Amino acid sequence: MKSFIQIIGIFFLFNLFVILFFRFVDPSSTAFIYQNVENPIKSLINLDDIKYKPTGINKISFYLPLAVIASEDQKFFDHFGFDFDQIEKAMKENTYRKRKRGASTITMQVSKNLFLWSERNLIRKGLEAYYTLLLELLWSKKRIIECYLNIAELGNGIYGARYASTIYYKKEPVKLSITESATIAAILPNPKKRNPAKPSGYVISRRDDIIKQMNFIGGKTYIEQKLK
Repeated sequence: MKSFIQIIGIFFLFNLFVILFFRFVDPSSTAFIYQNVENPIKSLINLDDIKYKPTGINKISFYLPLAVIASEDQKFFDHFGFDFDQIEKAMKENTYRKRKRGASTITMQVSKNLFLWSERNLIRKGLEAYYTLLLELLWSKKRIIECYLNIAELGNGIYGARYASTIYYKKEPVKLSITESATIAAILPNPKKRNPAKPSGYVISRRDDIIKQMNFIGGKTYIEQKLK
């Protein structure tokens, strides 16, 4: 029993160190990137072909964090990592839906992509909740959304705002327009099947809805105030 407690203590302290380290230093890669490369069913690329280079949130257009928050997690600045209203709604809908509806917040997605494997089971979900709490305790909301914008998969082998912006729109991420930002957000959660540079009818419709939601939650002024 004593050895078990010691192992748990070491695990906890190690995670505290890692998360505090990543609060100030961008990760060189993520668990999600390695899994995609190692799974030939999911990806036909190798590690050398990965497009991933973190950039500071001050070098990303305010429209992009606004777009992903409007699309993925409108209560991002108000909750502590879990949106219980959305979780309850998803549980009710999933009793009759064939395609399961998720309720992951942006913080939960960061914890999963940064540290965990993709298989869904109780152990993974428990660790996801654990890392989500640590991120909310030890990082600012600004750092969480910055990390999300850098590690999110935005195409096959494309991770983060820097390469999504340069590959799809031939510009630096700080120059992304409201339409371009909303289109990038619209390809989630299936970035391998959708291309913001050549948007399908669905992506265009989704983009237009995201722009409406961006304005609804307060527009550029809202996100500028939140990320001061």
